[in-house]
Amino acid sequence: MEHVRPLLGLNVDHVISARYADYLRDQTDLPLPDVLTSSGRQPHAESIDSHAALIGWNDALSRACIPRGHESRPEDLAVIPYTSGTTGRPKGCIHTHRSVMHSTVSCAEWPSLASESVMLCSVPLFHVTGMQNCMNMPIYIGATMAIMTRWDAQCAARVIERHRVSTWIMVPTMLIDLLNLADVDRFDLSSIAYLSGGGAAMPRAVAQQIEKRWGVPYVEGYGLTETMAATHINPPKHSKQQCMGVSVFSTDSLVVDPETLESLGEGETGEILVSGPQVFDGYWKSAEATREAFVLIDGKRYLRTGDLGYVDRDGYFFIVDRLKRMINASGYKVWPAEVEAMLFEHPAIQEACVIATHDPRRGESVKAVIVLRNGEHATEDDIVSWARERMASYKVPRVIQFAASLPRTASGKIQWRQLQEEETRSRHAQSEGRRPG
Repeated sequence: MEHVRPLLGLNVDHVISARYADYLRDQTDLPLPDVLTSSGRQPHAESIDSHAALIGWNDALSRACIPRGHESRPEDLAVIPYTSGTTGRPKGCIHTHRSVMHSTVSCAEWPSLASESVMLCSVPLFHVTGMQNCMNMPIYIGATMAIMTRWDAQCAARVIERHRVSTWIMVPTMLIDLLNLADVDRFDLSSIAYLSGGGAAMPRAVAQQIEKRWGVPYVEGYGLTETMAATHINPPKHSKQQCMGVSVFSTDSLVVDPETLESLGEGETGEILVSGPQVFDGYWKSAEATREAFVLIDGKRYLRTGDLGYVDRDGYFFIVDRLKRMINASGYKVWPAEVEAMLFEHPAIQEACVIATHDPRRGESVKAVIVLRNGEHATEDDIVSWARERMASYKVPRVIQFAASLPRTASGKIQWRQLQEEETRSRHAQSEGRRPG
C-alpha cells in the first residue's frame, strides 16, 4: 500500500484493498502459494481527508452498499490493460465496453461453451487472455471457475482431477509444464473436453502428444492486448496445428507487405493486419504510437500487429514470427519461432528459445537456449547434428546454450527479448576485452 497511499486525496479518492487470502475459508491439502498462506496485514479503514479513504475488502462488503444503475455506454472507457513489453516498453491499451464485450462473447460463442462448463483459470487475470477467457467469459455464461492464484503444474493436475475440469484455456508453457510432470499419469485428467490457448505457438510435437493422451485437439487462438484477446481462433472441430485459426465474428484480416502495405497472395509471408470491434482505440497518452499502430486500406482502419504470417487456401492464418525478431544470416531470413517448433521435436528438449548471435562472417547466426527434460542428456554436438538432418543449413543453431529454465513474464510468455539483450551485452563485453556483467 505504500505505493498507493501518496495518491490518496490527489489522484485517487477511494481505495479498496483486497487479497486472494480474503476468500480462503476452508482448509485444503492443495499446495497453496505464499500469498494465500501468509498472515499479511489487512489495512483498517482510515480517513485521509473528507474526500479520500482506504478500506479493506471485507470491511467494504460489510457495509452492504447498493450499486447505482449501470450507466456506461458502449463507447465509454472500460479498462486499460498494458502490453507485456516483450517487444518494447509496455503501453496502455484503451479499451471500451464495446471492445471488451465483443471479445467476451466471441470467446464463449466460438466453441459453444455451456454454463455447465468447469473452467480451470490459471492465466493471471491482469493478462487479457486471463481477463477474458478466465474471468469475463465464464461469468458471462455462468460457468464454474476453479481459480489458481499462482501457476503450479502439480496443483493444476490435482484441481483438474478433483473438480472434473472440462475446459482449460491457457498459455502453452503451462500445458508443457503439466505434461512434463514426472507423475502426470497418476492423475485422472479424462474430464478435459476443450483445450485452447494462445500467446505463443504450440509446438507440433506437443500438440500431437496432447491429442494422443487425451483424445482432444489443442485449439490455438491468436490475439493481442490491443485486441482484448482473440482475433483468430481455430474451428474446434477443424483445427490445424501451429495455426492461428480463422478470423472470428465481425473481424477482417489481411496479410500485406510490411513496407508497401500491398496485399499478398496465398502462402506469401507478410505482416498480419486486423480490423474488428475488439480492436482498441489507441495507446494511453501516446498519440505517436497510436498513429504508427494503424493504417487505412480501402477506407478501413487496420491494426498493424507486428506479426509476420501467411494465409492458406482454406483461409487459415499462420504466424511465422515477430516482425522485429527476424534473424538475418548472410541474407537468409530465419524466423526463430519456426526453429523453436522443430527443436521441440527432439526427445531430450523440454523448451527452447532461439535468438540471434553475432557472426563475423554471416552477420548473424542462430543461437538456441535450451532446457532439457528431467533425466535426459544431450550435448551441443548432439543437438546440432540432429538439427542438420531436419532443417535447412542456415536455420541450424550454430550456438547451443543449456539453461535450467527460461525467463518468463508473469503471464507465462518466454522473454526472448531479455535473452537477446543478454546475448548482445555479452558480445559487447567480449569485444571490449572485459567480462560480461
